[in-house]
Order: sequence, then C-alpha cells, then structure tokens
Amino acid sequence: MSDGVKRRYDSSRRREQAQENQRRVLAAAHDLFVAQGYGATTLTQVAAAAGVAVETVYAAFGTKVGVLHRAWDVAVGGDDRDVHLLERPELRAVFAEPDLATRLTAFATVNTAIMRRTARLLRAVRGAAGADPAAAELLDTIDRARLESLGEHARAAVATGRLAVTEDACRDILFATTDGALWLTLVDRQGWSDEAYAAWLAGIWTASLVR
Repeated sequence: MSDGVKRRYDSSRRREQAQENQRRVLAAAHDLFVAQGYGATTLTQVAAAAGVAVETVYAAFGTKVGVLHRAWDVAVGGDDRDVHLLERPELRAVFAEPDLATRLTAFATVNTAIMRRTARLLRAVRGAAGADPAAAELLDTIDRARLESLGEHARAAVATGRLAVTEDACRDILFATTDGALWLTLVDRQGWSDEAYAAWLAGIWTASLVR
C-alpha cells in the first residue's frame, strides 16, 4: 500500500470513528436528558454512558446545550443526515398528496412518528428553559422552526381549495397540536398506541380544517 493510499485510509477510518463516537454521545445524551432532566445531567455522565472521554464530547459539541441542540436535530429527522425535515421523503410524500383530508391523515402518521422521537426530549428542553438561558434560547429556536414548518403545510393546504379556515388559523391549529403535549398525555401517560393516536389526530385535523 502506498503512503498516499495509507494516509487516505487512516483519515477515512478516523472520520468514521469520530462520527460513530458522536452518534454514541448523542444517543447517550438523549437518554440521560429524558431520564433525569437536562439540568441534572453532566457531560461527564454523557461521556461515560457513550464510552468516550469527556474531552471528546467538548471537542465535538462545545457545550452541553450544543449536545442538546444536536440531539434535538437528530431526534427530529430520525438520523444524523443534514437534510431539512420538509425535504425528507416522508414529508415530500405528504405534500404530494392532492386531497387535503388524505394529506392530513398521512401527516398525522408522520407527525406521530416524530412525536415518539422528540416529545420526551422536548419536555426536557422545556424543563431546562426556566433556569438556563441557553436552553430557553434553544426552545425559542425550536418553536420558531416548528411554526415556520407548519406554515408551509398551511400554505399548501390553501392551494388544495378545500381548507375550511384561514391559512393562519390552519398553521396555528397544527402548531398547537404538534408540540408533544398531546402525545405525552395520550400515548405516554394513558397508554394509547401510536396508531390510535395518529387516527385520532387525523380525525381532529380533518374535522377542523377540511371543507
């Protein structure tokens, strides 16, 4: 093996190892933030759970809120690819559905999957926001991004000609029903299945939004 090939191989191995370390850190952080809260979790605990040195965590993410922010991004998208949620195949399929009632039903299913990944973590972010300004800023960023995303759904709903409310009202109804609280109450607390929750959410949206 030539020196050039060996250097490329070693560099590739180092990148892969770094990426794997980051995935383990984010998975560990997610579980610890959910289980014991953001404030009670230290990066030393995260590093120990991930099986890496705490210096590795700081080098990759900078701060604890940096870990939280990246863990949130991964939870929303379902993986660590740098692809906006609205550009992911499951959401593109939702937007491609021409019938509004069918579209909302499909979106309810997709959103339920997102809630399973994010609702508990968002509860942890909210719990931290009252005492940690960086967490409060992250929560504001999350809410603004979610409102903007749901505005896209509302604009697309108008274009179907079947929306029963104004565009702003549609956006706000979707925003109010996708903040994780309903999923936590009905699925996490009351024991509903995700399928039952998605069907109920689709019914609520269809009754409220479709003309």
